[in-house]
Amino acid sequence: MEKRVFGNTGVAVPVIGQGTWQMEDDDAEAAVRALRAGLDLGLTHLDTAELYGQGRVEEELVSKAIEGRREEVYLVSKVMPSNATRRGAVAACERSLKRLRTDHLDCYLLHWPGSHPLEGTVEAFEELVAAGKIRSWGVSNFGVEDLEEVLALAGKGRIACNQVLYHLEERAIEHAVIPWCEAQGVAVVAYSPFGNGQFPLPTSAGGKVLASIAKAHGVTPFQVALQFLVRRPSVFAIPKASNAAHVRDNASAASLKLTQEELQRIDAAFPKGNEPDELPVI
Repeated sequence: MEKRVFGNTGVAVPVIGQGTWQMEDDDAEAAVRALRAGLDLGLTHLDTAELYGQGRVEEELVSKAIEGRREEVYLVSKVMPSNATRRGAVAACERSLKRLRTDHLDCYLLHWPGSHPLEGTVEAFEELVAAGKIRSWGVSNFGVEDLEEVLALAGKGRIACNQVLYHLEERAIEHAVIPWCEAQGVAVVAYSPFGNGQFPLPTSAGGKVLASIAKAHGVTPFQVALQFLVRRPSVFAIPKASNAAHVRDNASAASLKLTQEELQRIDAAFPKGNEPDELPVI
């Protein structure tokens, strides 16, 4: 499994990881097996959040998947904006640690910009770092304006990552967010890289391009799409997979090598369009 340094943390993290959004709706035993299969294949960047299933994903799925294997895992969770005051974020982190049955997180994120002042959230994150309860912190669903505010509060080198929506038909972050993150040494983590159930149909123009490239490499269109998204060294992806076969496909995407001509074909088939006024969030 290819690894890259995760932003400014100095830690090498698998370019393809595992997301757990909406996993509370899956069969629990199958989901845990899928997560553990992913760990076996090197997908050790494991992302979750207190929001998912109101804590059930952390407590009933992720904790079981990492039991006995915590040191293998780059474990990430997220605090809801409604909890992101200085005291609230610290308390939320402690609840997540208890549910996950671990003494620390490798990275802790603010799930999206909220109404509480970011100053208190940053102070909470730094308090948690000092206490050894998190190793690093970052944000999710942040546009450039919000990123600039966090940077001004925390200083350069403190924001580990920005986790954002990114798939072939939603490339808004390529306009300004990715360049900003690259300039500041912030990792970009793509969630819902397959479009959350809206992957290009095989009969569509873009789907045919993916199928043609996939056939040339003996892989699936999903693997082609995933490799296109992580083509830049700053970008990581956390696809969700609830069965072992899907996990294997995701893992294999990391070793796929697309030619420049193939990258250009995909780029043309899925144009990024104009820069939006706001960053999309799902």
